[in-house]
Amino acid sequence: QVQLVESGGGLVQAGGSLRLSCVASGRTFSLYTMGWFRQAPGKERDFVGGVSWNGYTSYADSEKGRFTISRDNAKNTLYLEMNDLKPEDTDVYYCAASYMTYNPVRYDYWGQGTQVTVPS
Repeated sequence: QVQLVESGGGLVQAGGSLRLSCVASGRTFSLYTMGWFRQAPGKERDFVGGVSWNGYTSYADSEKGRFTISRDNAKNTLYLEMNDLKPEDTDVYYCAASYMTYNPVRYDYWGQGTQVTVPS
């Protein structure tokens, strides 16, 4: 089973930037579609964005233009670069992995989450 370990969360002032990382192990990372999700306490986990095994990216409308997803296959690492952070970005952020699932992508593996806090 692939394991996902997240890091990079913390407290950032509004307008600031942060980069989250997710290191994967256990499978061939380059073959996975990867995604980022966010979840507030008591609410549903929402899609932030993803990057496919072949490099195509997608974003939720609320994050498009501020957030950038990338991957470094040599390091087995997924990144979420967040700019112009807002208080409403305060959430637990999770990375997830999909191995050869399509239409739609099914995320079978999840990280433990990392807290991002943007005070108002």
